[in-house]
Amino acid sequence: MWALRRAGNPLRVSARQVASVRGCASLEVLLSADAKTAEEHCGQCCQKSCCCRQPKPSASRSSFSSGWSMWGRSFSSQAGANSGDKDDGLEDGFSDLEVPPEADKKEEVESTSEESSDEDAVDEIDSLGVDADAKPEKETVKRASQSPLLKVLLEAPRNDVAASLKKWVDAGNTFDRSDIFYVILNLRKRRFYAKALQLLEWLEESKQIDLVERDYASRLDLMAKVNGVYRAEKYIDNIPASLRGEVVYRTLLANCVAEVNVKKAEEVFNKMKDLGFPVTVFAINQLLLLYKRVDKKKIADVLAMMEKENVKPSLFTYKLLVDTKGASRDFEGMEKVVESMQADGIEPDILLQATLAKHYIFGGHREKAEPILELMEGDDIKANRNACQVVLPLYGFLGKKDDVERIWQVCEANPRLEECLSAIDAFGRLGDVEKAEKVFEDMFVKWKSLSPKFYNALIRVYANQNLLDKGKELLKRMDENGVKIGVSTLDSLVKLYVDAGEVDKAESVLYKLSQKNRMKPQYSSYLMLLDSYSKKGDVHNSEKVFNKLRQMGYSGRIRQYQLLLHAYLHAKAPPYGFRERMKADNIFPNSVMATLLAATDPFNQKKTISDMLD
Repeated sequence: MWALRRAGNPLRVSARQVASVRGCASLEVLLSADAKTAEEHCGQCCQKSCCCRQPKPSASRSSFSSGWSMWGRSFSSQAGANSGDKDDGLEDGFSDLEVPPEADKKEEVESTSEESSDEDAVDEIDSLGVDADAKPEKETVKRASQSPLLKVLLEAPRNDVAASLKKWVDAGNTFDRSDIFYVILNLRKRRFYAKALQLLEWLEESKQIDLVERDYASRLDLMAKVNGVYRAEKYIDNIPASLRGEVVYRTLLANCVAEVNVKKAEEVFNKMKDLGFPVTVFAINQLLLLYKRVDKKKIADVLAMMEKENVKPSLFTYKLLVDTKGASRDFEGMEKVVESMQADGIEPDILLQATLAKHYIFGGHREKAEPILELMEGDDIKANRNACQVVLPLYGFLGKKDDVERIWQVCEANPRLEECLSAIDAFGRLGDVEKAEKVFEDMFVKWKSLSPKFYNALIRVYANQNLLDKGKELLKRMDENGVKIGVSTLDSLVKLYVDAGEVDKAESVLYKLSQKNRMKPQYSSYLMLLDSYSKKGDVHNSEKVFNKLRQMGYSGRIRQYQLLLHAYLHAKAPPYGFRERMKADNIFPNSVMATLLAATDPFNQKKTISDMLD
């Protein structure tokens, strides 16, 4: 077992921050129901996978089945959902799914269940063949002017890249693998996945270069993004058997996780086992990420398998476990995970520290969050400039205006894009709308044009401050500036209207813009609508949004069932057959759902006299 040894001073903050651990406990025990059980488990030196669960399949089982009662980053392919905007750490066009702090998700839809607040906060970084916490050497990304081939691809018609490539070859040009690498990398950064896919398809068909396994994996990843995982899975049969290795299958696995396709992800994982591929920390992290989002009870089984296969946890593994514990408000368990990590010789990076601080803040433990922020700043914030963009929003959530101003002064003279994004968020949280607007306008002076995510940040400031008219004006400005409205902008608009109490308008905007721009809205967008209708006891519209979630492929998550049941509860209407509906979808009630089901059960004989008279 990976023992938890005493960590003399976790995070080097103070001894009182993280309780020391007596005895030993496996990682899987840390993810058990509560800290007290874990302590008892350790004291008895229990060898079971989990001593606090209902009967379930053996934890030592290495395969997974969907019939059993997981701030975003992505893949090696750990392909992420296409909702993120960040582009750091790019290597070969893939991503490693992580969960960086997405604090505003906590306020958008307050969860009373065990569901993590980062449901769809999965962002993308691109890297091939590495885990989420690996640190590849950064390559210089060429501009279009530095790469004639990239210029050709950017100017090519969206659905006829082949003609432009043929013209390129006929003009006497040749293909260089290193230039192709940069072209695909840049196309991915711009989210031109269809063009990148057409490039790889043409290269394969024209035999301009000899493809290796990672080229095939890259094409499979792009197919999954453009056409879905089922088409990508069929493509594997076209890959030469000698090049159909682990990288190809884990690319498919990560895309299944990105789509939260539990059944297919488990099938791919089992297929990898059947083919004799070793169980790697990458595959384990994918399962942890999946179950962290859909069924936390399975995390203990994944960790038991990890122990059985002697797979050592990575920094990313610990990030997932810390975030899971923090989202469940199990701060003692979260601290023990940090101790275990340090006992394994792995030091927390700034994102993990930010995750800890975020959970302490939302858990009401300001006294524990503040020392971590001081640690993140270091002795000299000017010398530690990279920390500015991370600590700014956290100070904003703490309501520390002086600290936000102090950190922003370090950046203001020569700000970076991401620092501006953090500053807009921080000032918005403080209610200083004018300052947030000034940061936004100053960005236009320096950069002339901005990507949608910066507009989104200001729209969310307006939403939080209930400034609907200003939000509408900014949306009009986006349209005038030719800025594309993507799923993140749409999510911000839904929040803007919902927070203003115009839920019907929010639903209308969601439907019209998603149809017009042919995009799949984020899970959180539908969840905000469902939450609002639920609070009103509007069963009809709650059912309509719930069904839309299913149609869009967002199923298998207990949170949407919980909100729908709340609608029935508030409407004082009996939800006939609700248990059967959940069972049919392989959704099993947690303690919160069990309470709700009992409260809404029309055949419950334990109702009070006042309930019956009502």
